[in-house]
Amino acid sequence: MLLRGVLLVAQALQLAGALDLPAGSCAFEEGTCGFDSVLAFLPWILNEEGHYIYVDTSFAEQGEKAVLLSPELQAEEWSCLRLVYQITAPSRSLSDPSQLNLYVRYEDESFDRLLWSAKEPSDSWLIASLDLQNSSKKFKLLIEGVLGQGDTASIALFEVKMTTGYCIECDFEENHLCGFVNRWNPNVNWFVGGGTIQNAHSILPQDHTFKSELGHYMYVDSVYVKHFQEVAQLISPMTTTSMSGCLSFYYQLQQGNGNVFSLYTRDTVGVYEELWKVDSPGNAAWNLAEVEFSAPYPMEVIFEVAFNGPKGGYVALDDISFSPVHCQNQTDLPFNAVKASCNFEEDFCNFYQDKEGAGWTRVKVKPNIYRTGDHTTGFGYYLLANTKLTSQPGYIGRLYGPSLPGNLQYCLRFYYAIYGFLKMSDTLAVYIFEENHVVQEKIWSVPESPRGVWMQAEITFKKPMPIKVVFMSLCKSFWDCGLVALDDITVQLGSCWTPESLPSPPGECTFDQNECAFTQEKRNRSSWHRRRGETPTSYTGPKGDHTTGATTCTSRLRTWCMGRKHSSCPGLCEVCPENTA
Repeated sequence: MLLRGVLLVAQALQLAGALDLPAGSCAFEEGTCGFDSVLAFLPWILNEEGHYIYVDTSFAEQGEKAVLLSPELQAEEWSCLRLVYQITAPSRSLSDPSQLNLYVRYEDESFDRLLWSAKEPSDSWLIASLDLQNSSKKFKLLIEGVLGQGDTASIALFEVKMTTGYCIECDFEENHLCGFVNRWNPNVNWFVGGGTIQNAHSILPQDHTFKSELGHYMYVDSVYVKHFQEVAQLISPMTTTSMSGCLSFYYQLQQGNGNVFSLYTRDTVGVYEELWKVDSPGNAAWNLAEVEFSAPYPMEVIFEVAFNGPKGGYVALDDISFSPVHCQNQTDLPFNAVKASCNFEEDFCNFYQDKEGAGWTRVKVKPNIYRTGDHTTGFGYYLLANTKLTSQPGYIGRLYGPSLPGNLQYCLRFYYAIYGFLKMSDTLAVYIFEENHVVQEKIWSVPESPRGVWMQAEITFKKPMPIKVVFMSLCKSFWDCGLVALDDITVQLGSCWTPESLPSPPGECTFDQNECAFTQEKRNRSSWHRRRGETPTSYTGPKGDHTTGATTCTSRLRTWCMGRKHSSCPGLCEVCPENTA
């Protein structure tokens, strides 16, 4: 549905100075603007009539690459890089489609960092927007096209443009509307207003940017509304770098009581959060709105208008901007997730226990064949519950985390290890407590898992009220009481199930999917082997991998694999055959 929003592009006015592009940009009209094809690979071909460059399977084979290298660049201020591209493929579904990758190569590094990747074919031009944080380092951009299956597979680039500012900013004078798209609705949609475009039903005299009839803005009109509460959405590019500050924009309303104008964010798993809503119609002039905006993980900004009927008037929008400082009307500081995390190397951080009998002890153990060290370094500190001083029938040890603001989505991750205990059930559980220490909900309980191995747990949750996360360890009886270890608790904003669209950074690998980019000169009996579970000989090697600690198809691993739908963990999930696609 979102692809229909490309219709907006056709209405955008081409600027007179469009060919005078900034450094790092190219419209591919008469040349490649200093972007050069790397000779070791296929060449990018400039279309004879201009307007784009391409590579296709008419002169190459599947798997061959074409690499385009930019001139040396520098982004001393925050910048936005936009690619207008198209990937085409045969009509039938293919298992190995073409892929377009964007890398950055810094002057003092010997490897390329992957910024973005796409492989979905389309029948129209698409726009990718990528935020580049300001840096004093010089760099080059590498655009890599990898051809997939099919005789008609191709990859084309229409434009590369690098401008100062954030990708969620837009005055709607730019080509392609800064990557904003309209979510198609048969009756109500966002359109470009101003300039040479006229609309008999709603004509604003001037835009806000230039205070001129020739300037541009976005608007949505109710004249074609056929049903109650019909909705029009204008969707920003997805943020690609964490940011926090003040999002501002200008708007006009006509007959404000006939429509509802709201601002939402939406993350990669589709969770909406309302940031702002018009509380009064305002005046006939352009009204300024300022909203505190935090994007610690990828998300879109959505401007939504819901109409009550065909006489709901119109809403106009212009000059969306972002500043990394707090809004002038903001008094409360945003939540800092780092303060809710701890690796226990120095102290308990912001965690605390019941005053009556501390149940969690900060310990340091030298690793040996019977006991592993801490999870952080192997030689540091971690927490241990149910030690000899506290182990008793019916004992409960509670570890309270710091207060978390309500109405935010959190991802809680931590590592635990269980020693002893005949039955695993409820030896460790995680609860949500309200501010007054009233139990609100149990959100996690330890599943059946290997003992003496660091295991990872991750939980996504969201509550409307301020809360605390509480780790609780239980000794049911003298005969069934062991030790519970806890380490590396982290809290992040957003969902734990964010799709893993990009591979690991250079030099990093979990070995869950494959060997990443690591290679060996020879493979023989003394080679490195990718393995799951324990090593074949006793008293050698680990009991499980370090990433998840999994050795067999535990209930936790089964749930983890089902949540990931196998795309990010095919090798790991082979131990759960009932989950194999």
